[in-house]
Amino acid sequence: MKTSKIIFWIIAIIVAGLVVYISIDSLSQPGIERFEGKYEELSSYRNENNTGPVIRVYAIKALDSSKEWMQEYGDAQPHTKYGRTVVFFFSSEIDQEISLSPTDPYIAIEMQSYVIATYLKSPMGDVNFTEGYPK
Repeated sequence: MKTSKIIFWIIAIIVAGLVVYISIDSLSQPGIERFEGKYEELSSYRNENNTGPVIRVYAIKALDSSKEWMQEYGDAQPHTKYGRTVVFFFSSEIDQEISLSPTDPYIAIEMQSYVIATYLKSPMGDVNFTEGYPK
């Protein structure tokens, strides 16, 4: 009887320790705030379809021209299975809101020259990061 209580408490302590470890690890993951000061969101679009492919398009003004953070920013954006996520990074000279479309081309033709990088996550999760507007 005494041995079973000891085993029970050992297992309970191990489970409680694992729960605390998982909780701390989950809550300490870096979020979008790590990009503070590097971008300004100009516009975003998400279609209303929740049962089929979800299309997300973002227009971001890049205050920092480093390509590494742009790739990380694109990776941090939400993506739905069989959906599409597109992030356009614009040069810092643009200050107006961009109108986005759910179909390609996602932005107006006259705005494409301001795009310094494009991040695209395809419906199957493949990532394509290119400089400028994709041809």
